[in-house]
Amino acid sequence: MFSSKKENSRKKMAALLLSTALVAAACGSDTSASVDAAAADATAQVEEAMADEEAMEDEAMADDEAMADEDAMEDDAMEDEDAMEDDAMEDDAMEDEDAMEDDAMEDSEGAAQQVSLEFDGLEPLGEDFVYEGWVIVDGNPYSTGRFTIEADGSRLYHTGSDWDDLSAGTAYVLTIEPAVGDDPAPADAHVLAGDLVDGVAELTVGHPAALGNDFSEAGGQFVLATPTTTVEDDELSGVWFIDIVDGAATTGLDLPELPAGWVYEGWAVIDGQPVSTGRFVDPADADDFNGFSGTDATGPNYPGEDFIQNAPDGLEFPTDLTGSTIVISIEPEDDDSPAPFAFKPLAAEVPAGTADHVGVELGAGPAFPTGTATLN
Repeated sequence: MFSSKKENSRKKMAALLLSTALVAAACGSDTSASVDAAAADATAQVEEAMADEEAMEDEAMADDEAMADEDAMEDDAMEDEDAMEDDAMEDDAMEDEDAMEDDAMEDSEGAAQQVSLEFDGLEPLGEDFVYEGWVIVDGNPYSTGRFTIEADGSRLYHTGSDWDDLSAGTAYVLTIEPAVGDDPAPADAHVLAGDLVDGVAELTVGHPAALGNDFSEAGGQFVLATPTTTVEDDELSGVWFIDIVDGAATTGLDLPELPAGWVYEGWAVIDGQPVSTGRFVDPADADDFNGFSGTDATGPNYPGEDFIQNAPDGLEFPTDLTGSTIVISIEPEDDDSPAPFAFKPLAAEVPAGTADHVGVELGAGPAFPTGTATLN
């Protein structure tokens, strides 16, 4: 824009000088002084006009520089404002993150959301049943999940906890539950239990919320005999949990009463295979099974069995029970396992040479399962 103004000024000055020269030529020498004066005036006017234009150009350039400086200042201000907004957003995000971490720490310090379990001696159940853990909070049971014990002793979980804060728990209880169609409340078969102390419960059968007895006072005996047959050479093929006093049968077992959900069961482990003699609640009464006994007579009204017929696969009846192991187990009332449960308060091996109708003492069986439950 300014270069075009300068060019116009030059053209105007050239035109003015040309006009002056033409006047001088027309007037001749007499008027040369006047012409010179006019030319001088014209030159002065042109120079003054050019000076004014340069001043205007300088002023315009100064205005442009001022505008550029102002734009730069505005840009700097906007950048500073954006930076301040970014810093503020970062601060807010950090504060939110810190608050979330604080909340999480408070939650982790004040709430227990899961239970870590360790067991020793706990055995698999039948296919139709699972274990389930419960934490007792204010007298109410809350499930901590259902699981099974695999053959290798590992646990396979089926459900998780239904309670988010277990920190107020006072006890942990392990039960046996139906795998399908289970009632949401704990079943009667309480396996292990323990009081929670600082978030840890040592689990035993003797806790009042489990069997309530450690069976250290349990005892008894058995005899070999086959009262359901009239044959005399098979007397070593039956086991009866009795004591014979003056030729009469009396109770041979000293066992405590079981809580709801549990029953006793007798077993003879023959060639490594456990075979049931029947289940019972009262050791002074008959058990619920006589499927292996003979048909010549009725056995005594006590737990026991003759192994005369209907032998399971892999075994032959009658048999000789010497060398076998006789066991009393504690079984869940609802049970589909063909093997004895992990609770075996009494057991004894039948010594070689044992005579029939002679009492054999039962000793303590394998140790009961134990466990530890830890809230975390």
